[in-house]
Amino acid sequence: MNIYDKLLNKEATLSVVGLGYVGLPIALEFARHMKVVGFDIKEDRIAKMRQNIDPSEELDASAFEGCDIEFTSKEEDLKKANFHVVGVPTPIDDHNLPDLRPLKSASTAVGKALKKGDYVVYESTVYPGCTEEDCVPILEEMSGLKAGRDFKVGFSPERINPGDKEHTITTITKVVSGNDGEALENIAKVYEQIVTAGVHRAPSIKVAEAAKIIENTQRDVNIALMNELSIIFNRMGINTYDVLKAAGTKWNFLRFYPGLVGGHCIGVDPYYLVYKAKEFRYHPQVINSGRFVNDSMGFYAAKQLVKKLIAAGKNVLNTKVLVMGATFKENVADIRNSKVADLICELKSYGVKVDVVDPYANPEEVKDEYGWELSGSTGTNYDAVVVAVNHKPYLDLKEEDFLALMQGKEDGILVDIKGIYRSKISKLTYWSF
Repeated sequence: MNIYDKLLNKEATLSVVGLGYVGLPIALEFARHMKVVGFDIKEDRIAKMRQNIDPSEELDASAFEGCDIEFTSKEEDLKKANFHVVGVPTPIDDHNLPDLRPLKSASTAVGKALKKGDYVVYESTVYPGCTEEDCVPILEEMSGLKAGRDFKVGFSPERINPGDKEHTITTITKVVSGNDGEALENIAKVYEQIVTAGVHRAPSIKVAEAAKIIENTQRDVNIALMNELSIIFNRMGINTYDVLKAAGTKWNFLRFYPGLVGGHCIGVDPYYLVYKAKEFRYHPQVINSGRFVNDSMGFYAAKQLVKKLIAAGKNVLNTKVLVMGATFKENVADIRNSKVADLICELKSYGVKVDVVDPYANPEEVKDEYGWELSGSTGTNYDAVVVAVNHKPYLDLKEEDFLALMQGKEDGILVDIKGIYRSKISKLTYWSF
């Protein structure tokens, strides 16, 4: 009997290592069909999941119903499993280099639990070659087993989009790969059990790794073009969104928009590809340029606001600004690599007093990550308001709401990063990308 049949018959167990935005939804979907061990190193997160609470606030309690899953923070519990799915973060360090510590730590834990006949599938986004060159040697060292002969390895990149209730783990085609034909077929069948959209069988692990990393690199470069265009059009006195609306009437125009590009995917993954490319003595120009543009947009927005405050005759050191939104994207609680933080830090460097509010972000996480406080509520008498993230509660705000925050100051300034209030502001000074 192969591993797929054993999992379905509950004669074998599947583990998911890392229960964040990626791991928890996957673990719960598998747990509707087979026995699952859900592992995370943070006991406080495990305690919440045992109470049917998603610490990431993406899933409601009903998502836990009917699931055969054991949540644990004990590495020895991984020995119960025969098919391991690794979905830990792959961040970058302060020098924009890949930080593989979470991935290597997870590989060490799984390696200690490996038995002959087991499978290990990585979902964490990495550069091509990372699974076989960086992870497999750890698995072999920790287990004393040989990949291919004693256990199988695969890569199936995650495609979860935080905050998106339409494109979920089950409705997005899943790319799968394996170290040989047998591994590929079994891994594909396991994922086909939960992915209704079907799977794509990649010819190699490296192809699957490369496919994932260029998905986000492509978006990054295209958004960088829009950001650069917005800088050019701003100097010309042209509204970028008006230009894009006109250009978008052509059937083959690609619909990308300017914005702050942060988070743990688009703002990170291109650096993994750049890092690996240099090993082959190639220095990517387009990818690096796109990263430079996108990494600078928070600082750019802050400087544009400071210029407008000065133009309004205000003493910058006496100004007060409200920033609405601190997460890396709309309608999520995730603050990792949020470029709003760049905007806030730049404003503070000019001496501007900044209040920050966000209906989703955790104040403790914000304080720990960035060192500044979230305000419990909005104040008054602001000189400017920056709507940095288009959270749902902000979408229906009107000019009168912003005027109230500024106590009726008609020399007040509204910075609308995502352009959601364009053509709706007549009294305030308005600026967007």
